[in-house]
Amino acid sequence: MLGEYRISGRRASEIAASVERGVGSGDLPPGHVLPPMRELAARLEVNPNTVAAAYRTLRERGVIETAGRRGSRVRAAPASTSRGSLRIEAPPGVRDLGKGNPDPGLLPDLGPALAAAAAADAESHGLYGQAPVVPEFAAYARAALDADGVPAGPLAVTSGALDAIERVLAVHLRPGDTVAVEDPGWGSVLDLVPALGLRAVPVGVDDSGPLAADVERALRSGARALVVTCRAQNPTGASVDARRARELRAVLARHPDVLLIEDDHGHAIVGLPLHPLAGATVHWAFIRSAAKAYGPDLRVATLTGDAVTVDRVEGRQRLGPGWVSRLLQRAVLGLWTSGAVETRTVARSYGDRRDALIQALAERGVGARGRSGMNVWVPVSDETGAVARLLHAGWAAAPGARFRLDTPQAVRLTVSPLTAADIGPLADAVAAAAGPARPVSYG
Repeated sequence: MLGEYRISGRRASEIAASVERGVGSGDLPPGHVLPPMRELAARLEVNPNTVAAAYRTLRERGVIETAGRRGSRVRAAPASTSRGSLRIEAPPGVRDLGKGNPDPGLLPDLGPALAAAAAADAESHGLYGQAPVVPEFAAYARAALDADGVPAGPLAVTSGALDAIERVLAVHLRPGDTVAVEDPGWGSVLDLVPALGLRAVPVGVDDSGPLAADVERALRSGARALVVTCRAQNPTGASVDARRARELRAVLARHPDVLLIEDDHGHAIVGLPLHPLAGATVHWAFIRSAAKAYGPDLRVATLTGDAVTVDRVEGRQRLGPGWVSRLLQRAVLGLWTSGAVETRTVARSYGDRRDALIQALAERGVGARGRSGMNVWVPVSDETGAVARLLHAGWAAAPGARFRLDTPQAVRLTVSPLTAADIGPLADAVAAAAGPARPVSYG
């Protein structure tokens, strides 16, 4: 039935990833019928429920479709498997808490910074042959990294955090390599890993970041890279604290050849201190994007790391886009130096809304998490049903399937559009939609 392609894996996430690799390579063409769940479970020597969970994930992501007794098959016109496509479009009258955007009222006016950048660029006119990183931008960014305890290293500029993560993975790993990723975690990373031909192994997350025991297990099983979110983890709001940083550094010290990638997702929007892991391994990268604090359309992120990693990234970058717009670099520099964003004010604004919602949910018997940043993660008994019931009540939430591999079902709520008057009605709607109370677990 499957010809030469053999689906593999022991966990639901591994089985789903195996099918996706087959679809991506063309070995499982559109319309191809997948084996019945019990048959595949027997072949892989796993519980049929494991295969059922894998098939459910593939359906949610648009890779396969199920037609009753005719079984499951690769979609005749496969949709993009991007988790971002698993979004609920808010119709008129529905409040959208699913897109994950920052509060526009907390973003700075870009006009003066862009005008000043254009004036500063008047002499050079942005011609070929100039340095890819504006020296003043590099100096300011490096000083900020030094102040936060990030080890010394050369600095590059990429088109956002995901661009940096992709470039670092691509210059170190090869198809078939395994990457340890947070679960639940940033859906774009969970998409990127298989798109690069890599295999994702999930690592549990609590409020203090990745669980050290899970990281140890993943690295012992052969993971060649680990992706960690330092602060305001998407979707749970986790932030690595001092104790967890010590635990993770101890684990990484036992695996010095592992590639470490840190994404400081909460830079300039959270008040919690940074506890970097950078430098615990031979090859490492630390990334900061301007998106959440200064505006998503500013596709500028700073990347530092060990000399080999940054040199490889810059070398590959020269063969592609060449550089990130120096006009944008100057604009971001102007925003930094002018104090256009007051981190404490922004952190307090998001924190007040986030904490109020979590407290209101707790009063209604619903457990939720959101230690930092702009998101609240709410476990539910039936994700699809919860999203539908919330939509009916006037709220659009992000399905948890966008962010999870093996963790239980949930929805993500972004607090940036909320006012104080919204908290009670939203909490009532979530409590009605969440279903029976269940323990909060990220493992």
